[in-house]
Amino acid sequence: MSHDFNTRSTPAYVGLVLRREFSSRVRTKPFLITNIVMVVVIVGAIVTASVIMSRASDHESVGVVGAASKLSPALVTAGDAQSNPVQTTKVPSASTARDKVENGDLDAALVPKSDGAYSVIVQSKLSPELRSVVAAAVTRQATNATLSKMGVDPAEVAKSVAQAGISVDAINAPKPHAGQRLGIAWVAMLLMFFQILMFGLYVAMGVVEEKSSRVVEVLLATIKPLHLLWGKVIGIGAVGLVQLIVIGGCALVAATATGVITVSGTAVAVFGSVVGWFIIGYLFFAVLYAAAGSLVSRQEDVNTAAMPITLLFMAMYMVSIYTLNAPDSTLGSVMSWIPPFSAMLMPLRIAAGVTGPGQILITILLMLAATAVLAFVAAKIYQRSILHSGDRISWRQAVRRP
Repeated sequence: MSHDFNTRSTPAYVGLVLRREFSSRVRTKPFLITNIVMVVVIVGAIVTASVIMSRASDHESVGVVGAASKLSPALVTAGDAQSNPVQTTKVPSASTARDKVENGDLDAALVPKSDGAYSVIVQSKLSPELRSVVAAAVTRQATNATLSKMGVDPAEVAKSVAQAGISVDAINAPKPHAGQRLGIAWVAMLLMFFQILMFGLYVAMGVVEEKSSRVVEVLLATIKPLHLLWGKVIGIGAVGLVQLIVIGGCALVAATATGVITVSGTAVAVFGSVVGWFIIGYLFFAVLYAAAGSLVSRQEDVNTAAMPITLLFMAMYMVSIYTLNAPDSTLGSVMSWIPPFSAMLMPLRIAAGVTGPGQILITILLMLAATAVLAFVAAKIYQRSILHSGDRISWRQAVRRP
């Protein structure tokens, strides 16, 4: 067995640790239950949002009694013009209309009065949107009646008014589906933030757990510190990647199937960018968290050792919040070029449609280069500190240690 270990290559050693880290986490009941619950909650929230949106887009039902039926075309036209669709239904009498409104069969009912005006029957109060539609329809009907009495064709007047309309020529026209793009960007930011932070901390806690239980001494008798470092980082990262793909994929499918998002092409592109940037961003922070874990011997000291990393991460989050509201701002544009801020900002800018292939490629290369340099430094700190026990080592001491 010893001979077998001695003849293994570096990838084989890393693979051993990787498989151990991956299987020990994904096969646990808490992991499986947590992911199932998260998928159910997210899909349930998306379905609920879909139901609410479909109800909000339903036609408002308006009953028309007697002479009020001549308002039906005007009501439908006014409702469509105001993006508040109206469906009219003829009702035989005012008492029947009142019953239908009371039972919830109608949202409102129009009843003609003797003086030529109309009464609107509602449950409690007339919504501002429906009031505007009814007022526009009544005004139009009264105007047409007056024009007819004066010998003027209402259709000709309507045609002239339509020709005198205005068109908007915006210098900075809003991008189509801006609201959906903003929502997708917000979800992408949250996914990146929680996944990288959570699994980065898992790396640090895993390192400390092995140090405190002396398991690391047994492992390092067989394998090198770098094998242990990269096996742990990649193994835990693979767990995070699987979780990200499962949760994000289910959310994407549910949102597309229910019609919550209609820009499915953008959503798929953003999801792909989130997966790619998660891998790069996770590697950047995971090696730092591994180094932080090697500086301490107790779990309660992890947060203190990792404080500089957490502060950097929170700075990224704050810039991302600002960029979410202004994707094309100077701050967002400049910071998206700087590692590791690009890991959080680029998925946002891709979702908002304010970046091109050139910037995407260059920022990926810059992030990879920064990650490679940082991994080299963090690996040195890890190698020098992993067997240390006792008081916490500061970052400055770890860098200067021979």
